Amino acid sequence: MAEHFDALETRDPAERERDLMARLPGHVAHARANAPYYAEALAAVDPAAVNSRAALAALPVLRKHALIELQKARRPFGGLVTAGWGRLGRVFSSPGPIYEPEGRGDDYWRTARSLFAAGFRPGDLIHNSFSYHMTPGAWILEAGARALGCTVFPGGVGQTEQQAQAMGDLQPNGYVGTPSFLRILLEKADEMGIALPSLKKALVSGEAFLPQVRDGLRARGIEGYQAYATADLGVIAYETPAREGLVVDEGVILEIVRPGTGDPVPEGEVGEVVVTSFNADYPLIRFGTGDLSAALPGASPCGRTNMRIRGWMGRADQTTKVKGMFVHPEQVAEVVKRHPAISRARLVVTNPDASDQMTLMCEAPADEAAARAVAETLRDVTKLRGEVRFVAPGSLANDGKVIEDARKYD
Repeated sequence: MAEHFDALETRDPAERERDLMARLPGHVAHARANAPYYAEALAAVDPAAVNSRAALAALPVLRKHALIELQKARRPFGGLVTAGWGRLGRVFSSPGPIYEPEGRGDDYWRTARSLFAAGFRPGDLIHNSFSYHMTPGAWILEAGARALGCTVFPGGVGQTEQQAQAMGDLQPNGYVGTPSFLRILLEKADEMGIALPSLKKALVSGEAFLPQVRDGLRARGIEGYQAYATADLGVIAYETPAREGLVVDEGVILEIVRPGTGDPVPEGEVGEVVVTSFNADYPLIRFGTGDLSAALPGASPCGRTNMRIRGWMGRADQTTKVKGMFVHPEQVAEVVKRHPAISRARLVVTNPDASDQMTLMCEAPADEAAARAVAETLRDVTKLRGEVRFVAPGSLANDGKVIEDARKYD
């Protein structure tokens, strides 16, 4: 049995980087010429010069939370889509609402690679319990399964008794959906006296895949793997039999940036996942997912050579309301930007005596005059008073938090 989906997965990292950077200028040019949003956002950019990670990092980040207002202002897709209705195959709606387009073609969301890594092969029957109603989750997985040569049962969500009965009758080889709904289905099958000896593999997404859940599936003879995907981008990264982080998909460029900025962080530091997708219909460039992760060093023991990330580690959008006013990670980043001596900072919000209090923890040499200056900047940027405390470099936790809400309400 082949261990890898194709030769792209095991190529020399330098070759991959050359290929991605060679594709980037044309993709930027296409987006600027055909998507109204990028025509404005990248008006001053020479696409031909965007041929390196450094040049890419100079472009603005478009964050997911901005899509709602963009789409309200320029319906239906905020000026980000280059294709018209005839060229699009489907349109979906996610909570917000945020509308997502699906173009035509096999494996549009690049899912087959992650299914293959999870052990799925042509001829498998897959029980798909992602929702087929309005949102794209089920269609994202179905497209990859069909491209891989698998047959799909569209179970969707709910109707657990009927789904368990169908699994007993059809005996699928694998499952795709959330890990929690797989547990519900297995428990319902047990309750109904339905044996599922054929079910040996699962690709789960949409929520955290906790070790105890994975181990519980393994005890039943089911090997579960996780895929990291979004409704905007499709598959971003996926787990492999090595079980050491998630391997980035071959069809995207992934950066980890400091929350609230577009600045890439060093390998190993937790930051926001920012993705550039080479989707000609929906050319998202430096799309901030709002998710936290960190890059792992080296290549996976499974032989795949692309960049690896640790997986989902929380949300980067840590916007917090203090004394009735919203404080954003971008504001903390602006304070740091104005004081170069600060290498890293975290705004801690507490409520001693039931009153909100902000303390900006800064990794920088202690200096009373500098503390006063930083406090003035904090007030200028946030319109709120706060204390400033200097701490030793490297002492702030490497968890991607820029704003920590430590208030107690009991």
